[in-house]
Amino acid sequence: MSAQGGVWNTNRRPVDSKLLNKIASALKLMGPDGEFKWSSDDIAMVYCPFHSTIESGREQQPLTTRRGFVLTWDGRIDNRDELISDLKGAVETYPTDAVLVAAAFDRWEAGSFRRMIGDWAVSIWLPNSRELIFAVDCMAIRHIYYSFRGTTVVWSTDINSLVLSSSSKLHIDDEYIAGYFAHEPEAHVTPYREIRQVPPRHSVRISATGAIVACYRRFDPSVRIRYRTDAEYEEHFRHVFRQSVQHRLRSDRPILAELSGGLDSSSVVCIADNLLAKERALTPRLDTLSYYNATEPNGDDGLFFPKVEEKRGRVGWHLDGSILAASPFDIEAKEFSGLPGFVGYGRQLEMKRAAIVNGGGYRVILSGIGGDEFMGGIPNAAPQLADLLLQLKVSTLAAQLVAWALAKRRPLIHLLWQAALELLPASLVQHFSTQARVEGWIESGFAKRMKIPIRLLDIPDHFGFVLPTRRACVGAVVLMQNKMANCAPPASALEELRYPYLDQRLIEFILAIPANQLLRPGERRSLMRRALAGIVPREILSRRTKQFGARTPALALEANRERIQSAFRNSSCSGRGYINDMRFLEALHALGVGRGVHLQHIFRTIALELWLGDLISRGLVADYQQAASPKESGDFSATRTSQSKTSQDFHYSC
Repeated sequence: MSAQGGVWNTNRRPVDSKLLNKIASALKLMGPDGEFKWSSDDIAMVYCPFHSTIESGREQQPLTTRRGFVLTWDGRIDNRDELISDLKGAVETYPTDAVLVAAAFDRWEAGSFRRMIGDWAVSIWLPNSRELIFAVDCMAIRHIYYSFRGTTVVWSTDINSLVLSSSSKLHIDDEYIAGYFAHEPEAHVTPYREIRQVPPRHSVRISATGAIVACYRRFDPSVRIRYRTDAEYEEHFRHVFRQSVQHRLRSDRPILAELSGGLDSSSVVCIADNLLAKERALTPRLDTLSYYNATEPNGDDGLFFPKVEEKRGRVGWHLDGSILAASPFDIEAKEFSGLPGFVGYGRQLEMKRAAIVNGGGYRVILSGIGGDEFMGGIPNAAPQLADLLLQLKVSTLAAQLVAWALAKRRPLIHLLWQAALELLPASLVQHFSTQARVEGWIESGFAKRMKIPIRLLDIPDHFGFVLPTRRACVGAVVLMQNKMANCAPPASALEELRYPYLDQRLIEFILAIPANQLLRPGERRSLMRRALAGIVPREILSRRTKQFGARTPALALEANRERIQSAFRNSSCSGRGYINDMRFLEALHALGVGRGVHLQHIFRTIALELWLGDLISRGLVADYQQAASPKESGDFSATRTSQSKTSQDFHYSC
């Protein structure tokens, strides 16, 4: 994915060339295919391309539109034909995506964003009104970070460049930390109060007086898709899923697809092969990359991905994950990271993967992320039962309770209680649900003040959806948006990740169909399994297991126990009131002796501690006790939404 950034002085001061060069230098790591700049007195923009399609190689950016707007663009437009038709001759016969976006903005200005489907991010300078506009796609697959401090606006695809180029110490945002301890931080926040991120489905318009955040596309709870038969749902699903994969095969280089042997990744590969057999011009070649670990008790992925390789007549790349059991952590960070998440665990595999990606000439990677969340991969019956309870469909509820009780081997009363909880507000449910349980090492005062139990249960807004199944589905969308917004690009390999299950039209289809098409008693992923029969190998469609590697990371933790304990003896997280270091070390010990501890939460806490300690050692963040005034911290108190809310609640405005 290409990189973009820039600097604007709202008081008309010339741009500091040193600051711009710092940003450009960081962006070149993400965009190795050149460096292009545009400047005009008090504003400068920089663009570093990473070409992954034939069209992108013809782009010239920063680009000045016919109306005099200046833009930088990174992304892929999936509804090109539709946009070209709507523009009616305003563009050449086969325009680049950037030219298409420029023509669309000339015609509809901010109204163009809701018309663009794909993965994208755009920055636009409006010289006449002296305004900057940023916007990103509906799932935050592309990112733009920005800082508005005093009279200077700085923005970048890469948060590292904003942190490292800051002229003063930054302040850690407790909202981000609370979200990090729950599921994921909300998409608009970053770890720093002075830096914000353009959230999915939103644009940010900045003028000399402040920033306005506006939602350009909303979920529509009134849209319903209803057919008479299962076969009609299956046909519609195959159509939108094929399109979602096809759009992500547009590349002038070979594509690498992650293949785990699960239903999600296998379906992507099989559909892609089907498409390439008919339309070979989409990409020169599709190869696969699979991880296996025979030392895991349930490490059976190595039994399943060969079934897909056999079907396609080609063996892919294989990486043995068992090497991580003795992999030492890099307690001392070797490179700077503006976001938490780097532990060092997995570095060996990361380097091996990078060698495959770089050596094979791959730039695009297909990922199966999102399948679990949207295709019925999580067998939670409570929302469906709650729908029936809310609609007073007593006889159907009774029949479904019996069916689910047999499928899940749970008492009827337990399932009914779980369904009833779906109808209560999170403020009440937090007292009853195990989902609201905060890890014991997180400081109770911090958890209560930041409402972490409620964050674990719910999203801030349900966008008008009433039925629990629809609320659960839109909740999964929001959580995935937050996850994508907080994904950092890999440091060791240049790659553009594409996610067929995060396709906008596929998600809109899933939101509109009945929930029992996706999940039925004893039938996880019901629609996928039915619709892809004959396309995906039978062994994959009938697979009921799911590899979850707990043994290898647990062994890695044990091998690095002393080094981790040393890192927590003078804990930065504890010093800032986020965790109790002694209770965390007790949990680490409990894991070592086989007692039940959430392994992922352990790793996330370690990652947060190492990241925060590195920031402090570099002198990049202020002491916890140092309060900053809004003017000093750039805490975006002036940021407004289109409905006059602060930046802290803009996410609730849609």
